Amino acid sequence: MGPVPNVTRADVAQFVRNPLAFIAERWTPQQRTVRRAAMISLVMTVGIVVTGGAVRLTGSGLGCPTWPKCTDDSLTATSEMGIHGYIEFGNRMLAYVLSAAVGWAIIAARSQKPMRRSLTRLGWIQFWLVMSNAVLGGIVVLVGLNPWTVAAHFLLSSALIAVAVTMWQRTREGDAEPRPLVGKAVAQLVWFLVVTSGLLIAVGTVVTGSGPHAGDSSEVPRMGFDWETVSKVHAVLAWIVVTLTFALWFVLKAVDAPKGPLHRTRDLFLILLAQGGIGYIQYFTDLPEVLVGLHMLGSCLVWIGVMRVLLSLRERPLTAVEVPAQADDSRLSAV
Repeated sequence: MGPVPNVTRADVAQFVRNPLAFIAERWTPQQRTVRRAAMISLVMTVGIVVTGGAVRLTGSGLGCPTWPKCTDDSLTATSEMGIHGYIEFGNRMLAYVLSAAVGWAIIAARSQKPMRRSLTRLGWIQFWLVMSNAVLGGIVVLVGLNPWTVAAHFLLSSALIAVAVTMWQRTREGDAEPRPLVGKAVAQLVWFLVVTSGLLIAVGTVVTGSGPHAGDSSEVPRMGFDWETVSKVHAVLAWIVVTLTFALWFVLKAVDAPKGPLHRTRDLFLILLAQGGIGYIQYFTDLPEVLVGLHMLGSCLVWIGVMRVLLSLRERPLTAVEVPAQADDSRLSAV
């Protein structure tokens, strides 16, 4: 067992005033640690979206009928509430796991030497989006799974995914001014793809809000749109996104673009084909829960793919920086 560091009152006071600065003075993470922290945050964000979909698809949306407690008398689910209560409460607990993952990403980013304010800022944006979505999730329960609030809940999660992808990408780059890898016309085409993809996801929430999976076994009002009509609009937008992606790949090949944008566009195209296949199968098989859940996961992957295409259009070289020797992880844990 190693020696226990001498912790003074000044150390304790500093930790109370600014714990992030206290940790950063005593620990310098390796670059791969920061990348992994950002990746874990992104994976947990996708995970909570998928598990939130499982809550709805199993009819457990009101398994805990109130918020922030599970019932008026209990903070947690009780045996009398059955499996739906445990499913809903489990999803709520995952929000704490996501918060811890985002917190770890913030600590790792803040502790880099030199400190990268842009990276730390992205971590804090994720934190406040998580907190906002937790409150919105509570509102969803309190208003009885109103489909418009459910749609807003998903769209806010999509914004969180966009920030998480950006932070993960930025951990692989430096802080120099970005250098564009493609021309202005190609960049405009990509931005059009991003906007259309965002519209596709938004219309997808309308399809969900108009469809049969209300999220609870009781009668929950739907949005009131004709489900087949909005599904067809959603399909048209999906084909537009697929066409734009293929056109982008063709243009990038024609202008001999770097491999980064080409590979990211190829990846997005393959994800879109898989997502489209799942979408059509679930449409013609009366929306089985498993396929709907896979389609929700696919929606997250499509959005991640779109963001990666956007972020691949420029580069910021990662330069090695000499940093002073710092205390290792064992000393940090001992403190």
